[in-house]
Amino acid sequence: MSEVRGATGANRLKIGTFGLNVDGACAITTIDGVFHPTWDNVLDLTGAADAAGFEALVPVARWRGFGGKTNFNGACYETFTWAAGVGASTRRSTVFSTCHVPTVHPIVAAKQGTTIDHITRGRFALNIVCGWFEPELEMFGAPLMAHDERYAYAAEWLAVLKELWTAKDEFDFSGKYFNIKRGFHEPKPIQQPFPLIMNAGGSGVGRHFATKHCDMIFVHIKGENIAAAKNDIEEIRELAQAKYGRSIEVWANCYCVLDDTDAKAEAFRDWYVNEKGDWEAVSNLCRSLGIQTGVLPPEQIEAAKYHFIAGWGGFPLVGCADKIADRMEALSEVGLDGALLSWPQYSIGLRRFIQEVLPLLEKRKLRSPLS
Repeated sequence: MSEVRGATGANRLKIGTFGLNVDGACAITTIDGVFHPTWDNVLDLTGAADAAGFEALVPVARWRGFGGKTNFNGACYETFTWAAGVGASTRRSTVFSTCHVPTVHPIVAAKQGTTIDHITRGRFALNIVCGWFEPELEMFGAPLMAHDERYAYAAEWLAVLKELWTAKDEFDFSGKYFNIKRGFHEPKPIQQPFPLIMNAGGSGVGRHFATKHCDMIFVHIKGENIAAAKNDIEEIRELAQAKYGRSIEVWANCYCVLDDTDAKAEAFRDWYVNEKGDWEAVSNLCRSLGIQTGVLPPEQIEAAKYHFIAGWGGFPLVGCADKIADRMEALSEVGLDGALLSWPQYSIGLRRFIQEVLPLLEKRKLRSPLS
């Protein structure tokens, strides 16, 4: 069997794919070559990433799109069944499900996650999302909870899940949101005590939740400020250790635009954002996130929209192969453990990254070659 090198691997900078289950993936643009979720496309790209030694394959939990010309993310695969199919077709990468906790009961999630852990022989991980896109929750007849209550609900949801994954005997659970009678779950996951848990808590409450309950936190690096990223990462690690006596991995979303020169890459990004971007869809997205006039200055809103179109607001890796390797090395040096990557033209970009950037990361000792 090929070398297993999942999200718990030893590379200084781990990498993964992001969004290979939703239409457009992370680029809100009308150009040719964006990702479309056919199963052949999913297997082609996750297979390429797995063969290249990527540590993580992370889908986006989505139930409806954001309108506009593209209805960005509107066509999508459900993430547990996606992970089962991808996991059965790969050999190295940790395969994640991303779960909106208000939409799935923890007993169901525990059974689904365990099944995928067995299918993958211990390569399953769970990314939990507390729910923020109100039109999605309305589809389920569930109200959008107040911000802090979402995390209280998620903490109780996760407590039930972990008890199901670890309890040797039946158990009762009485909480504010869940009342479990004679809870039972067999078989247990292969990974003990349970699979990795990720969360993208960005607020103060969210960071406390992630550092207390999760193994990995998915952070948003604001702008292109490496110094600010360093401070954020250090604060997260200090909070985890000082408050909860735990260590936690820190990952981030990065979008990648690779070309022969920095100028060509920057020009291509400007074209697919400014001329070909779906500005109606991104405006709908920003309103859902509370990014709107009266909350933020207009120039800050426009900058946010630009980077959302470019790659879901991720940290930009834009330039030639050396420039991208430089920026990834800089992120590693300030303490980032892993980067989830996306490309506007996913198939072209992923393969070129594997051919041109991965060898540079190995040369810089950020990653070791596959054995």
